[in-house]
Amino acid sequence: MKKYLLLLHEDIEQMQKLSPKEMEELGKSHMAWAEKLGESGHLISGEGLEENSVQISGKDSIVKDGTFLESKEMIGGYYLLQAKDLKTVIELAKSCPCHLFGGTTEIRPIMEMEYEE
Repeated sequence: MKKYLLLLHEDIEQMQKLSPKEMEELGKSHMAWAEKLGESGHLISGEGLEENSVQISGKDSIVKDGTFLESKEMIGGYYLLQAKDLKTVIELAKSCPCHLFGGTTEIRPIMEMEYEE
């Protein structure tokens, strides 16, 4: 099966407005969704991501701290999924809990590399 990275784009301001109860409900929704994906054999892994990040660029390896998206969005987490095709992953992603509070999902197929030994 082919692998896909599902990136969860979330609105930082919207997420900061959630009550503790809403945050708990969102967390439980993600756990239930991940369990369902695991039972169907589609989930490889998944984690939430913190807001801060580090970027290293150029041949001099310049290190910058920050969040690098030029919008009020952040990548709040990811799921690494496996499926027979993109159409299947699109259908799975439609029920991702990050959509409950205005988030969006981005699907990136994992490039398949073959190495000769």
